[in-house]
Amino acid sequence: MTDPVVQQLSADVCVAPQLEPAAMAWAAQQGFRSVINNRPDFEGGPDQPTSAAVEAAARAAGLQYVHLPVAPAVQTPEQIAAFAALLASLPKPILAFCRTGTRSGKLYRAATGTA
Repeated sequence: MTDPVVQQLSADVCVAPQLEPAAMAWAAQQGFRSVINNRPDFEGGPDQPTSAAVEAAARAAGLQYVHLPVAPAVQTPEQIAAFAALLASLPKPILAFCRTGTRSGKLYRAATGTA
């Protein structure tokens, strides 16, 4: 497995493109304590790892895991509020991911009011 490309958004939050189940052990080794998956299951077709598969690997690696699926084009006020609540409640540091990392980054900026 190649190390995922991770973008740091704050001291406690990073985003990444699609993560495979195998990346959960890597995330734990890097010091992350929580993972948020913003990608709906099968958005990328049948070869995309399911949330259940990523969750099993995350839990096996000792990580907290939350699936908050969000469509690529629109983040609703409810989804932004849910993401903000996760940022406030999950153990940090947090690694959020989606297909490219952009959607998770937009959610972060909307939830925290940062540009």
